[in-house]
Amino acid sequence: MVGPEVRAAGAMKRARHSSLLGRDSLRILAAALERLEGGFAELPPGGGDSSDDAALERVVLEAAERMRDNYPYFHPLYAGQMLKPPHPVARLAYELALWINPNNHALDGGRASSSMEKEAVAELARMVGWGSTTHLGHLCGGGTMANLEALWVAGQLQPGKTVVASSQAHYTHRRIAGVLGLPFDTIPCDRRGRMDVPALERRLAAGGVGTVVATMGTTATGAVDPLDAMLALRKRYDFRVHADAAYGGYFTLVSDLPPETRAAFDDLHDVASIVIDPHKHGLQPYGCGCVLFRDPSVGRLYRHDSPYTYYTSSELHLGEISLECSRPGAAAVALWATQRLLPLVRDGAFATGLAAGRAAAVTLYDRIRGDRRFVTGTPPDLDILVWAPRAKRVSEASAQSRRIFDQAAQRGLHLAIASLPVHLIDVGDMQRDREMIICLRAVLMKPEHREWTDRIWTILDEATQAVLGKC
Repeated sequence: MVGPEVRAAGAMKRARHSSLLGRDSLRILAAALERLEGGFAELPPGGGDSSDDAALERVVLEAAERMRDNYPYFHPLYAGQMLKPPHPVARLAYELALWINPNNHALDGGRASSSMEKEAVAELARMVGWGSTTHLGHLCGGGTMANLEALWVAGQLQPGKTVVASSQAHYTHRRIAGVLGLPFDTIPCDRRGRMDVPALERRLAAGGVGTVVATMGTTATGAVDPLDAMLALRKRYDFRVHADAAYGGYFTLVSDLPPETRAAFDDLHDVASIVIDPHKHGLQPYGCGCVLFRDPSVGRLYRHDSPYTYYTSSELHLGEISLECSRPGAAAVALWATQRLLPLVRDGAFATGLAAGRAAAVTLYDRIRGDRRFVTGTPPDLDILVWAPRAKRVSEASAQSRRIFDQAAQRGLHLAIASLPVHLIDVGDMQRDREMIICLRAVLMKPEHREWTDRIWTILDEATQAVLGKC
């Protein structure tokens, strides 16, 4: 029989080479914890966790068993939603910080991690073209909270004025406007899924618009609004531009983009506020969003007096520029470490990973578009693509999309489905018996997807044959 030590060694070896645990991660974490502990070596013993080791192990192993009931989000065959595994350095730095468990609401709750957050956020500001001293920003739980803060500031500066966003913008903007008591209008999209600029100008001419949301990577198709054309309208109308770059913001580091998309990112520095989600393309664990303001003077709008909170420093703390109070310092440590290892340099090592995902999306799009069994949208701006099976009617194509989705999942390929206006898909002479079409959607945001496009195509082909038969 094989002894437990041999089984354990084998399990560790497999784990080191799996997608869940990087090689030598546990050794690196142990060394980091030892160094961290050395910084507090002069403290007298303060007691420790009295948990029973056997009980602790049993519960953690039970949790591991429960966690197996998940899709393989970390694997290249998962291409369904905007899920990207954290970089090993982010995992390790986050875990390391948990031994301290800092709170980045105030400096006395997270002294080192607050400083690291400011440095990491300043790097994001520089990435979008703002100098380190000409911005205000902080991390938060995610894109929803970040957009809430941006629109809250906009509403404070232009009270009662309407917020407008495209019909393909994230639904959270309408919800946020409702929470803030601000009017909200939707602007139609062109056939590429981008805000229709003539329609926007007509709405601006009608008056009452305070903020225009530019989506830099829509959730459904990854479309990037024509920011340059939207900004040009400020010569005739008075409004703020807020860039929701939660998904696409990091692509400002990639040179090889479609010309119109590249032009939009080149003007990102000219907006009033920006939202970026490091927990999407920034290789971070959930939740890690970021809101940035070009004008640091908006910090006055956050001013408050909290007599029950004790601050040991007169220096500006992050709690004074955030609607959130307690926030995990571990998220800041993880982001700081990731950007230290992979600097936010245009076309650098970090950007190469983004470009690889986009190359995979373009490659797969070209193969799908060249296959007569499918109809497609426009070429991907970023790394998301949508398509549907060709059928006589839109309703029939929608039903077949769902069946192909199921067949692909049975073969290990996890896609997504998206309901889109028919005009976003080149349906040709298909009978338009519905205004919306159910499409298949792939988010190829992992760098590994570039090497897996052949395998993805093979499974998609098999799944399609199972539904449509050989054509």
